[in-house]
Amino acid sequence: MEKIISGIQQMGIGVPNVPEIWRWYRKFFGVNVRLFEDAAEAPLMTKYTGGEVQSRTATLALSMDGGGGFEIWQYTSRGTEKADFDIKMGDLGLYMCRIKSHDIAASFTYFKKNGANLKSELMSRPDGGQHFIVEDPNGNLFDIVEGKGWFSDTKHPSRCGAVAGTMIGVSDIEASKKLYCDVLGYSEVVYDETSRFSSFDNIPGGKSTFRRLLLAHPEDRKGPFAQLLGPTEIELIQATDRSDVRKIFENRFWGDWGFIHLCFDVQGMDQLKKDCEKAGFPFTVDSGSTFDMGEAGGRFSYIEAPDGTWIEFVETHKVPVMKKWGWYINLKKRNPEKHLPKFMLKAMGLSKVRD
Repeated sequence: MEKIISGIQQMGIGVPNVPEIWRWYRKFFGVNVRLFEDAAEAPLMTKYTGGEVQSRTATLALSMDGGGGFEIWQYTSRGTEKADFDIKMGDLGLYMCRIKSHDIAASFTYFKKNGANLKSELMSRPDGGQHFIVEDPNGNLFDIVEGKGWFSDTKHPSRCGAVAGTMIGVSDIEASKKLYCDVLGYSEVVYDETSRFSSFDNIPGGKSTFRRLLLAHPEDRKGPFAQLLGPTEIELIQATDRSDVRKIFENRFWGDWGFIHLCFDVQGMDQLKKDCEKAGFPFTVDSGSTFDMGEAGGRFSYIEAPDGTWIEFVETHKVPVMKKWGWYINLKKRNPEKHLPKFMLKAMGLSKVRD
């Protein structure tokens, strides 16, 4: 089977308290659909958890407006550790999560009115699109941008959808392009600029000079969940006047405080494995067959991007639609290129959590 990248399935976020922060994410981003909630050990991740099996709870939350979801992840066998240094813009790893908006001005007004910790005014990006930056109660940064490729409009008061991409701190943009452009299909350059950017003035380290490369995928994504996940962008950012950049997860475990991984929904995992190996990014974790997540199942794998950033791939085999009636979608029996019917995707919205 050929490799199919359907989109960003979710951003993994390590947190100290899942119910508390998820309530905030529901209020401001509308990620109010619980696809699954699972408490278990993570035996396949010992390479990144100190050589010991750790226990955790994980909740996958979606927005029916569209975009990738959040995998909100919390250790139950140990504390969730923060970095022991002040993370600055340009440090290496998943630095900022990008969220799409139906109406960027209305979103900004909502965030301001509801007391969110805004880190910028409504500003212009290098390509002319408007955006603003907000910090969640755990100190994670989110870049709210003008959205594209909506699945529906739930009329959430924040006017936000879910994940539309990410900003990744890298030490060498050219080396990183080999993965994001060549393997993952983000081959379209939206902008490539080196300067100081006033949007970042209120962010630690934000007054440095950066090279910013914004990448998009030129063709619509294929695959069962592509319509829901929508188009996404990857922005690589490199500090050009700092020699003290550090890895955001230096001396910490996968699953600790912050953005822990960027996860892509894929089909054709075997071919993807070959492509990653050929490009110099071998799988470091591979479940090898269907891995049971309680209410969902599939094969998952990890690679390390340049600078050690964790990229996850999930080939979904089973997904719940209406659990109480035993309605699950078996994706192994479907054409991997085709979109799932919209009514099936919309049915997942029946798992909405209401505040």
